[in-house]
Amino acid sequence: MSDVTVRSGSRKPRPPRPVVPVSGAARGWGGSGFFTQLGGMGQLAGQAISRGLRPPFSYGGEFAAQVSFIVRICWMPLIVTSFALSFGPAGVQASGFLGLLGALDRLGTLYVLIVLRVFAPLVTAIVLAGVAGTAICADLGAREVREETDALRVLGVDPIKSLVVPRLFALMLLSVVFDIWALLAGMAGATLVVIQHHQPLAPFFSTFISNATPLELGASFAKSAIYGAVIAVVCCYKGIKASGGAEGVGRAVNQSVVIAFLLIGAIDYVFSQLLLATHPVLSEVR
Repeated sequence: MSDVTVRSGSRKPRPPRPVVPVSGAARGWGGSGFFTQLGGMGQLAGQAISRGLRPPFSYGGEFAAQVSFIVRICWMPLIVTSFALSFGPAGVQASGFLGLLGALDRLGTLYVLIVLRVFAPLVTAIVLAGVAGTAICADLGAREVREETDALRVLGVDPIKSLVVPRLFALMLLSVVFDIWALLAGMAGATLVVIQHHQPLAPFFSTFISNATPLELGASFAKSAIYGAVIAVVCCYKGIKASGGAEGVGRAVNQSVVIAFLLIGAIDYVFSQLLLATHPVLSEVR
C-alpha cells in the first residue's frame, strides 16, 4: 500500500501564460494602425448615428443613466476649471495690462474672446475627455474583455445601439449644457477680477454685451457639440476594441485620452480658422 494518498478534487497548478509582446501597430501607435483606427472611428460614428435615429428607440433608459452619471462626475471639475482659468491666467494678466492704460472698462471686450470663443468650449472638451471619456472607455473595455458584448450579440441585442448610441447622444447634449455652465463660471471669474480692482461692473458688462454676438454664441455651442461627438466616438471605439485583460483596458483608456486631446486641438484650430474666414465681421474691433 502506497504511503502517498491523493486527495479527491486536487488539481495540478496551471503553468503561467506566455507573455506575448505587443507591437506598436497593435497598440495603435504605428502609422498605418493610427489611420486604420481613425477610419474605424469614422465608421463607428456613422453606424451609431444611423442606428440611433432609426426606431425603435430602446436606449432611453441607458441614455438617462449616462446623462446622470456624466453630470455627477463632471460638474465640479468643469466649474472649478472654468472659474480658475477665467480669473487667473486670463483675468489677472488682462486686467494688469489694461490697468496700465487706464482702460479696465474694455475688459469685457477681451472676455468675449477669452471665455466665449476659447475657454468655455475648450474646458468643456478637456473635462469631458479626461473625466467622462475615460470612464466610458474603461466601462466598455471591461465589458469587452469579459465578453459581455459577445453575449449581447448572441441574445440578438445590437451593442452599438444599446451601448454606443446613448453615450454618444449624452455627450453631445451635455457638451452644450456644460458649455453654458463654463460660460457662467467664466463670467463669475471675470466679475471677481473687476471687483478686485474696485471697478464698477456696469462698464464691463456693457462692453461684453455690445461686443458679443449671437453668431459667436452659436459657434461656441456648435464647437462644443462637435467636441462631445468626437470624444464619445474615440472613447467608445477604444473601449469596444480593447483586448488583453485589465492591462489592455488600461492601455485603451490611455490611448483614448491622448487621441481625444489631439483631435480637440486639431478641431479647435480648423473650426476657428473656418469661422473667422467665413465671417470677417468677427475680426473687427467693435
